Amino acid sequence: MTFTVAIVGRPNVGKSTLFNRLVGQRLALVDREPGVTRDRREGEARLFDLSFQVIDTAGLEEAFDESLEARMRAQTEQAVAAADLALFVIDARAGVTPLDEHFIGWLRRSGAPVLLAANKCEGRAAEAGLAEAHGLGLGEPLALSAEHGLGLVDLCDALRDLLEAHEAEVAAREGDEAGAEDGTLQLAIIGRPNVGKSTLVNRLIGEERLLTGAEAGITRDAIAVDWRYKDRAIRLVDTAGLRRRPRVVGKIEKLSVADTLRAVRFAQVVVLLVDAEAPMEKQDLTIARMVVDEGRALVIAVNKWDACRDRESAMKVLRDRLERSLPQTRGLPVVTISALQGRNLDRLLDAVLAAYDVWNRRIPTAELNRWLEGVTASHPPPAPGGRRIKLKYVTQAKARPPTFAIFCSKPDDLPGAYLRYLENSLREDFDLPGTPIRINFRKGKNPYAKGS
Repeated sequence: MTFTVAIVGRPNVGKSTLFNRLVGQRLALVDREPGVTRDRREGEARLFDLSFQVIDTAGLEEAFDESLEARMRAQTEQAVAAADLALFVIDARAGVTPLDEHFIGWLRRSGAPVLLAANKCEGRAAEAGLAEAHGLGLGEPLALSAEHGLGLVDLCDALRDLLEAHEAEVAAREGDEAGAEDGTLQLAIIGRPNVGKSTLVNRLIGEERLLTGAEAGITRDAIAVDWRYKDRAIRLVDTAGLRRRPRVVGKIEKLSVADTLRAVRFAQVVVLLVDAEAPMEKQDLTIARMVVDEGRALVIAVNKWDACRDRESAMKVLRDRLERSLPQTRGLPVVTISALQGRNLDRLLDAVLAAYDVWNRRIPTAELNRWLEGVTASHPPPAPGGRRIKLKYVTQAKARPPTFAIFCSKPDDLPGAYLRYLENSLREDFDLPGTPIRINFRKGKNPYAKGS
C-alpha cells in the first residue's frame, strides 16, 4: 500500500499549486478565483528520493446542506479518511483565520495525523502569519512557497520518518508487494455538460467518488480513478463537459476544456456519453470526430435510456446521424444505458473491452496481400491519363489504431473514393468495426520481393 497524503485547507491557500509541484506537472487547474478545485484528484508525487500518493482536495467550507459546497466538503472528508496523513495548508500572508481554526478542530476530532504547512512564505508579508501558525497546536509549521518551490527540503524531512514507518508496517503485515501494474486500460468518459459522466463513473466503481448534481459544469478537472473489471485494470477518467467553442467563456472553462482534450489524447478507449432525449447533436458529432481524429477507439453510450419516451425514434436518429456524419468509422458500437439506475453497464464495459481489442489488432502481411489482390481484381484502381495505378504491396505499419502502408505507382493520383473503398473493405473483411483506420500510400518497390 502506497503512503497517501491529502492536501486540505480552506479555498485559495495554494493546495492545487502544491499538488502540481509535488507531482511534477500541471495536472490540477490553478487560478486566483477561489473554488476552482471541486473533485479530489490523485497523483504520484516525487519529492527528492521520496515517492508517495498525493490527493488534491476542494477548499474546506462550512456547509452541511445539499449545496454544491457541502458535497465538495464531503469529498474532502472522504479523502482525509482514505489518507495516511492530512497536510493542512494555510495562507501565511492572510494569517490564521477563524475558518482555519474551525477545520483544525475538525481534523483533530477525526483522529487523522496532521502536518501543518504555511504556504506563500516567499516574502516578509508572511512573517506574522507564520508566527500565528505556532498557536494552532500542531507543532512547528512548515514554511513553504508552492509557487516558487521553497521549503520542499523541510517537507521532505518531515515526511521521511512517516513514510519509513508506514513502509515497515506494510512490509510486516503483507510483505513487499509490487505497486504498479502493467496493462492498465486508459478509459476516458467525455460528452456535453450534464449528460451524466460523473454519475456513470460513480456507478461503475460503486461509490460516490465524484461530485454530481443537477447543476451543469460541476466537473472541472479530468479526474482519474483506478478500478478493475473482470480482473482487468482500468483507469477511468471523468472529464469536464465540452460545449461548442463560441460558448466556452472564462479562463476556468477554457482550462477545463484543455484538460479534457489532454485526457482524450492519453486515452486508449473513449466513451462518448450522449443524452437519449437529444442523441448525437451537432456538438456530440464534433466531439466524436475529434476522438476519431486522435486515433482513439470510440464507444457511444446513450444515457438516460430509462427516461426516453420514444426509444425507436431516438435510436433511428442516432444511427442516421452517425452514418451520415461519421462514415469513416462504420460499425461504431452503441450501447443504451442508465447511469443513475445502473442498467446495461456490463454491456457497456464489454463493448469497451471489445473496442480495445479491435484497436490493438494486428493482421499478418500474407493475409493482407491476398486481400489486396482480391479487392483490386474486383474493383481495379483508376487509370489517370490512360495508365492504370498499380497497388503492389500492403503491410500493417502499426496498431493502436490499425495503420497500413500500401506501396503503389502513383499515390498522389489515387482519388478519395478509392481510398474509402479500400478502407471499408479492410473493415468488413478483417472485422474492424468502429475503430479508426489509417492507410498511408507510398511510392516504391516491394522491399520483400526478390530482386528488389
